[in-house]
Amino acid sequence: VQLQASGGGLVQPGGSLRLSCATSGFTLDYYAIGWFRQAPGKEREGVSCISSSDDNTYYANSVKGRFTLSRDSAKSTVYLQMNSLKPEDTAAYYCAADRYAGPCDDYIRMGPPDYGMDYWGKGTQVTVSS
Repeated sequence: VQLQASGGGLVQPGGSLRLSCATSGFTLDYYAIGWFRQAPGKEREGVSCISSSDDNTYYANSVKGRFTLSRDSAKSTVYLQMNSLKPEDTAAYYCAADRYAGPCDDYIRMGPPDYGMDYWGKGTQVTVSS
């Protein structure tokens, strides 16, 4: 199982980025996928996730209405579209996966450090600054 996050960068406040999580070694449709972020000196935060069984999604209150998670099973890739970015969104962003048929926010409730996710990719840095 491998995951690789990409798409981070430097963006001005109010700007947009789309992160990609390329996956391999497993069937994406059978796994819950989550996006997490960690800023320096802070705990890892659950940002968004998508359930395997019904594509139900979860968003943290801090990103609701600005971020959108989507899954392209044909490309084995999960995306996180981030709009209206704020300086407080600055962090390293990670995608993670775990095989589970239930609601993905079960993982969010498990909390840091690993939220119960078995597989993690390397992070991609997002910096929001003018």
